[in-house]
Amino acid sequence: MKLPYIIIVDDDMQVLRTIQRDIRNEYRDEYKVAATESAVEALELIKELHLKNEAVALFISDQRMPEMEGIIFLEKANEIFLDAKKILLTAYSDIEAAIKAINNVKLDYYLLKPWHPPEEKLFPVVNDLMDEWHALYKPDLEATRIIGFQWSPKSHKIKEFLSGNLVPYIWMDIENNSEAEKYLNSAKVSKTGLPLVVLKDGSFINDPSLPELAARVGLQQEATKEMYDLLIIGAGPAGLAASVYGSCEGLKTIVVEKSNPGGQASSSARIENYLGFPTGLSGAELTRRAITQTLRFGTEILTPQEVKNITVKDGYKITEMMDGSEIQSKTIVIATGVAYKKLEIPELENFTGSGVYYGAASVEAHACRNETIYIVGGGNSACQAAMYMSKFAKEVNIIIRRDALSQTAANYLVENIQKTPNIKVIVNTDVISVSGSTVLENITLKNTKTGEEKSVTTKALFIYIGTKPGTEWLNDIVLKDEKGFIKSGSGLMKEKSFHAFWKLKREPFMTETSVPGIFASGDVRSGALAGISSAVGEGALAVRFVRKYLQEM
Repeated sequence: MKLPYIIIVDDDMQVLRTIQRDIRNEYRDEYKVAATESAVEALELIKELHLKNEAVALFISDQRMPEMEGIIFLEKANEIFLDAKKILLTAYSDIEAAIKAINNVKLDYYLLKPWHPPEEKLFPVVNDLMDEWHALYKPDLEATRIIGFQWSPKSHKIKEFLSGNLVPYIWMDIENNSEAEKYLNSAKVSKTGLPLVVLKDGSFINDPSLPELAARVGLQQEATKEMYDLLIIGAGPAGLAASVYGSCEGLKTIVVEKSNPGGQASSSARIENYLGFPTGLSGAELTRRAITQTLRFGTEILTPQEVKNITVKDGYKITEMMDGSEIQSKTIVIATGVAYKKLEIPELENFTGSGVYYGAASVEAHACRNETIYIVGGGNSACQAAMYMSKFAKEVNIIIRRDALSQTAANYLVENIQKTPNIKVIVNTDVISVSGSTVLENITLKNTKTGEEKSVTTKALFIYIGTKPGTEWLNDIVLKDEKGFIKSGSGLMKEKSFHAFWKLKREPFMTETSVPGIFASGDVRSGALAGISSAVGEGALAVRFVRKYLQEM
């Protein structure tokens, strides 16, 4: 297997030799290390490596260099190796420039000189960035391949599932990739049998169901214990946080997720307001970190598994799954979050997965290269998607009903969008119809003030509007409000029937539902604050009350 590169650039020969020595001593068995005084020479090397199909994992560049500033070098290098990580070497006087680079070139880290001892100040930084890079990188020979039609709902579903479960894959469009046909011949599969999934061991599955695919790529499908202290339904930020706190405190914890761990947050191209990550991180990376953390503490995660029914017997909770299996637990935390609302347009469902997508920008970004695309919604998620898609698409159009994006999105996102030339904001506008033969081809826009309508051509429409609670699956075992959010805590005591369903002497705990021992956490809980940070806090809070409940048993 080819080793990926770490490329170092610094015009100060003494500094260059020092960091080259430190990096080589620590990483020579895992990476090739190339170092040069010249930013121009480094760019030529990068172009050559790209032509040779080599991989670059990390760029380390000094900021003050005579040929070009480090920020400019990293921006140019990043155009060639988009996924490589970037570290800027700075003096204290250059910190302001480094902080600006976080927004301008999506800098991953700035490192103050000197960085000694490297065991404390250099290696932990590089290790963290390399873990993140490796999580999504796989050499061609070792990666799972998906062969199918680009604008196929079935292909999209598989890509979204593998991406959401952090399984790296190579996408091969049967219509544009000359190598794809070879796999069809080897598997003796016709184009009508697509999508075809070729696994790392060379075996293949055509048109698999998600449970079948999950089993083949090694995802856990069945519970291993007869009784759990804590069952968590939903693996979004709230559910994963609850699993970390539950497992690390010694509770036998299991998480059930019907599709992709990370929830709605996992589709965020970049989260820039999460405490402790000044350079931001993607939703996929936050999910990877959380899953790694909770698995280390012993949590079991079942995916894809969907809950059918919850019953209570002698205080114990029996959760029946769609496949007929059961999980018994002493407590349950429902953390199914929220989902994007459907855009109520005739014919729209005909194109879901074949040009119309709900929060899937990171999955379909490469398919939109050099295309003109549209995003409906003006919240933070929509804006983050637009910023990410602007790296691939020729033009990104954000459609909002309001007069200005500043009315719905965070200021830092509004400013970044204003600085991005290929992003346009279309105000006071609705999408009123869509059309196409088998895939999306046109959408019709209507100005809500003038009534003017116009049809535009596009292959992709991404929808980020509003949210609805993920409780459609949930039977009436717990009380919900008129919108479907789960009632809990003091809110239950306002119910006229409170004394009819609540028989304990104590009041319900803050996150406890109308059934003792069943808790709600995160966006799905009525009255909860929205947002990733709030959801993580809710997950931790739910476990606090789970422990109190278990002490009563």
